[in-house]
Amino acid sequence: MDAPPRLRKAVDTDMLDSLFGYQLRRAQARVFADFMAAMSGDAVTPGQFGVLSLIDGNSGLNQSALAKALGIERSTMVAVISALEDRKLVKRGESSTDKRSYVLSLTAGGRALLKKIRGKVDAHEKAITAKLNDDEKGLLRDLLKKIG
Repeated sequence: MDAPPRLRKAVDTDMLDSLFGYQLRRAQARVFADFMAAMSGDAVTPGQFGVLSLIDGNSGLNQSALAKALGIERSTMVAVISALEDRKLVKRGESSTDKRSYVLSLTAGGRALLKKIRGKVDAHEKAITAKLNDDEKGLLRDLLKKIG
């Protein structure tokens, strides 16, 4: 049987604490967990929120451009769009300029869901950055953009 938490020895993280990747992964896990808690009842992942937001803000966007903007593989994007299409949040339409490509748009349900959860996303952002002042938030955002 494991010792009670107060009696457990702290784990030696060796060099992990000095690695940016390790710290980013821990931060990402915390951010994702908080996001999922904030979206309780709406069944929207961080990735799906990004997809819905970009489609909403970029009329006529195709799957390839969307995948590139999000930094994910096209094959992954197809699966994400299919899942959102199954939920009647996104629809694919034929492109007037490229018959091999689909343009994406939100359905009325997709627009309604996005409108509903934007406030939750704002609250989530405030919660995960609560320990940072405005200058630190700006600096962190700028530094992460340099990495990504």
